[in-house]
Amino acid sequence: MAKVLIQFAHPTLSKSNVQKTLENYARKVPGVTFNDLYEHYPDLFIDVKREQKLLLEHDIVIFQHPFYWYSSPPILKQWQDLVLEYNWAYGPKGYALKGKKIFNAMSCGGGRDAYASSGYNRFPVSQYLLPFNQTAFLCRMEYLPPFVVHETYTIENYELKMYGEHYASLLAALVHDDLNLAELGQVEYLNELFKE
Repeated sequence: MAKVLIQFAHPTLSKSNVQKTLENYARKVPGVTFNDLYEHYPDLFIDVKREQKLLLEHDIVIFQHPFYWYSSPPILKQWQDLVLEYNWAYGPKGYALKGKKIFNAMSCGGGRDAYASSGYNRFPVSQYLLPFNQTAFLCRMEYLPPFVVHETYTIENYELKMYGEHYASLLAALVHDDLNLAELGQVEYLNELFKE
């Protein structure tokens, strides 16, 4: 059994049906800790020791957030700047996170075809996530493909329910070590592992 920590960041959650749905499904999965960063730190003063303790207590870390301006909401950057300390998370003595898995679970307004060389955004989502990937590498963590919900402005209720169910299935599979790691190299998004 693995323990999963969701580091959730959404500054205007009341406006997001997608993120609220993912949150509702995630909170029902045993073995998952849901840590709402804006709820805990509305003033952005992050309790570094609390956050480091949470990281040590979990095996898998998920940054769940909307895809704002090709990145995450600012509290996640603040969190990284403060919590991932030299000689704790990285550096010659920084082995606290070694071997843990990490990935992004995100929502974005554009369709999947917009994130391609021929699309409006010119690059795939994975390229925009390279700073997260490199941070994981620096911290000796294993970076997994993201879980992505596209077209959040036009998504239908039945699709939203499907994404919520897929997210819960993914979280349960992570908790129970039921993911085939060899398959992860075959997918662009973790969602693809749970298509019906």
